[in-house]
Amino acid sequence: MTNKTTARDALGPADKRILAGIHFMNGDEAIAEGAIAAGCKFFAAYPITPQSEIAERMARRLPQVGGVFIQMEDELGAMAAVIGAAWGGVKAMTATSGPGFSLMMENIGLAVMTETPCVVVNVQRGAPSTGLPTLVGQGDMMQARWGSHGHYEIIALSPWSPQEAFDLTVKAFALSERFRVPVLIMTDEVVGHMYERVEIPEEVPVAQRRKPKVPPEEFLPYKPEEDLVPPMACAGEGYRVHVTGLTHDERGYPAMDPDTHDKLVRRLCEKILRYRSEFTWYEEIMLEDAEVAVVSYGISSRIALGGVELAREKGIKAGLLRLITVWPFPDEAVRRVAERVKGLVVVEINLGQIAREVERASRGIVPIQGVFHAGGRIHTPEEVLAGIEEVLKCRQ
Repeated sequence: MTNKTTARDALGPADKRILAGIHFMNGDEAIAEGAIAAGCKFFAAYPITPQSEIAERMARRLPQVGGVFIQMEDELGAMAAVIGAAWGGVKAMTATSGPGFSLMMENIGLAVMTETPCVVVNVQRGAPSTGLPTLVGQGDMMQARWGSHGHYEIIALSPWSPQEAFDLTVKAFALSERFRVPVLIMTDEVVGHMYERVEIPEEVPVAQRRKPKVPPEEFLPYKPEEDLVPPMACAGEGYRVHVTGLTHDERGYPAMDPDTHDKLVRRLCEKILRYRSEFTWYEEIMLEDAEVAVVSYGISSRIALGGVELAREKGIKAGLLRLITVWPFPDEAVRRVAERVKGLVVVEINLGQIAREVERASRGIVPIQGVFHAGGRIHTPEEVLAGIEEVLKCRQ
């Protein structure tokens, strides 16, 4: 392993934020390093497989950069601690897997309502309930969108490699600060435990929290700027801030009337939807002449690419639409691809969650074939090829 930080290890804590160089690490470790490089100074979590490597690395690394690691009594407390830390003025993150993700849902909703910037990592495993603690799954994708009660918008990213796990974690922190919203990293056990080359650059941008430009006596903590996002004053900065999960007015005070509630919830949604094109990331592979498009995300998209390559070897013009941003769902990208192919194949390790979104976005233009597995293993390229061949039969 080549590591450019050897000479810097003897320096002060601030010099260890970025471990620049070429590393051989797994996806969980890459997420931890991405968080620290992005300026994360607080991590709270409860041990759970298969995210434990994130917590272990954060426990070792955060003290080196002047940060705080805390193991909470459960995931409810972990998410609550992250919200508190964010309002205390630091960038904060937690990580979990399925059962813990379920426990975090109420406080994720609180973070949405209070517009608290933070990052939540879900290393997905076989589910529901305790399920398959050490084996892969992708069954939490709809929970990521609708797991907390009420109507809201969320940002969720899905890496397919340890390198992308690092890169997307950095972007997740930037998005959380830009929109004052929890950002989810929906990875999975295979990407989390997969060891690959990860290159960490010499410089990683740290997103700056938007601060008030008015004196304390004129400050309204929930008065949005033109982009619908209000500046954020944190504890100890001289501003009076009232934070509540109740429906609130621009002062942050509870306002129990339908008009205020409608205005607030619409703004919380619109601040994400209006700017979704800024962070709707996807990758098109071999789609220029494709007659079948495979849609996938996370580890499944790597297998899907293998199936596309097998199809090409058999003379079938197939391509891959890899979703990187899963929420908000990239409707336009899916619809555009659907308009120029004969069929769509969706590959995911659940029984068809994102496939429903693909069907909705494509508006029935072409037939859709699902290649699903409930969890515990990844697909084979041959299974993907069979799905490609099957969807073509629908057009014969």
